[in-house]
Amino acid sequence: QVQLVESGGGLVQTGDSLRLDCIASTNTFGLSTMAWFRQAPGTEREFVAGLRWTGFAEYKESVKGRFTIARDNAKKTVYLQMNDLKPEDTAVYYCARARGESLYTNARDYVTWGQGTRVTVSS
Repeated sequence: QVQLVESGGGLVQTGDSLRLDCIASTNTFGLSTMAWFRQAPGTEREFVAGLRWTGFAEYKESVKGRFTIARDNAKKTVYLQMNDLKPEDTAVYYCARARGESLYTNARDYVTWGQGTRVTVSS
């Protein structure tokens, strides 16, 4: 069974940076489409960034230019570098593995999820 384990969340101030890591326990990580979602209290889980094995990435509009998704296939790890953080970025961030090779933005198309890591940005 594939497992995803996130780390790197924390409490930061506006304008600070954080990097989230997600380690996968699958031998097919190199071919997997991986993504980061987030969920703030009282809201639905939303797509933040995704990355195909080809290197193609897609981002939520509000994080473009501030967040970068990357992967290290040898380490079976996907990263989310978050710069210039804002209070509206406060949420629990989840790493997810897609059901196929396409880059989906709907959470229903992701079959494996991590436990989440909390990011809190104070103003």
